[in-house]
Amino acid sequence: MPFSPLVSEQKKARTVLIFIFISTIVLGLFVMPQPYSKAKNAVNGVLASKNITFRLPDFPTKPFRYGLDIAGGTSLTYRADLAGIQAIDQSSAMEGLRDVVERRVNMFGVQEPRVEIAKSGNERRLIVELAGVKDIHQAIQMIGQTPFLEFRIERPQEETKVILEKQKAGDSQAQNIDPYFAPTNLTGRYLKKSTVEIDKTTYQPMVSLQFDSEGTKLFAELTKNSVGKRIAIYIDGAPISAPVVREEITGGNAQISGQFTIQDAKTLSRNLNEGALPVPISLISQQSIGASLGADSFNKSVLAGLIGFGFIALFMIAYYRLGGVFSVIALGVYTPLVLFIFKIIPVTLTLSGIAGFILSIGMAVDANILILERIREEIRKGKDAMHAINEGFMRAWPSIRDSNMSTIITSIVLYELTTGIVRGFALTLLIGVLVSMFSAIFVSRTLILAFLGQKTINNKIWFRA
Repeated sequence: MPFSPLVSEQKKARTVLIFIFISTIVLGLFVMPQPYSKAKNAVNGVLASKNITFRLPDFPTKPFRYGLDIAGGTSLTYRADLAGIQAIDQSSAMEGLRDVVERRVNMFGVQEPRVEIAKSGNERRLIVELAGVKDIHQAIQMIGQTPFLEFRIERPQEETKVILEKQKAGDSQAQNIDPYFAPTNLTGRYLKKSTVEIDKTTYQPMVSLQFDSEGTKLFAELTKNSVGKRIAIYIDGAPISAPVVREEITGGNAQISGQFTIQDAKTLSRNLNEGALPVPISLISQQSIGASLGADSFNKSVLAGLIGFGFIALFMIAYYRLGGVFSVIALGVYTPLVLFIFKIIPVTLTLSGIAGFILSIGMAVDANILILERIREEIRKGKDAMHAINEGFMRAWPSIRDSNMSTIITSIVLYELTTGIVRGFALTLLIGVLVSMFSAIFVSRTLILAFLGQKTINNKIWFRA
């Protein structure tokens, strides 16, 4: 039979199509479980009234993760004090500060906090956005008064004398300088862990510190250059202890001793372990953002997306007839699949992120248009159904690949080199474009193969060919 290859392909396509539709329904229920929950409760109520023990099970659910502009929450701005850090190391110090604050906030289960580095004039700032946290005081406690740990070396007596004289003379710059100890590069940034120990001689509690590999090298260098001198340990700018260095210490261990109670030592050790800040920070701005405005904008964005989808569907059906219907069905598979990925990763949805998703829907339609136009061209050339479909997809693929690849590269660059709302837009657009390629090539092809036959290929209800 001349069309047996097409018949065989149609059978395979229809089998795959059943799997696609079942998967889409499951994904749709995972994305929007409310209809199933209502139906389940109604059915279980009827079963209970008839004393039937069987009950419909609950469907696995997972909420979307919304950003600050939708869910509301708290925004905090901190100023970083980089006075004791060389200009070449300031960017690295700010990155370390950001990582520590993120780690501390994540310990409290906040929904993907957004912690960003910003620059205002000569100041370096840290902006912390906590979605869903309405209590500013709670947010500040989450960041915590993490102690700033630093090691300082003893200044030469001549240098100390000069600084003290300047301070007595009223020199404003000298007032902020420690006359006895000079800052070093060794700070809590290089701390690996902290434990509480008991001094075997004095039986007083002390806090033992262990540095990472880089901190070990710095500590060894400090002790080597300070034999016979004191190295002071400062917490939040206040000296805790200033032991005399007897010899070079290469093991990367140090002890903080002082008038500690057991509880004080435990608190200090815990705070250091939770994240000793590489640079001191001070809170300069705090703001609580309500969710009502964000919810209104979210609803308008969703409505805009639905309206846009409706116009796209009307255009596709009007212009491409039944081929357009299949493109709309392919979009119906695309949408729950993308939203499923957003939930699973999970992606923090902001208004800009939703805009990226809506834009990706338009790009998914663009791929379907290319495919349908290529198939129409092959039909006009008199090709049979199987050849028209295969040639259409083969000729459309390079254009789809190249256009989407440029968008993918742009999205990756935006995600890596930007922050905030632009990064959220780039991520949702990237995911949407990747899924749209799958939808256009796999789902659309399966639909067309399943229903397009030799008898119907030239029917105007298909492609207006």
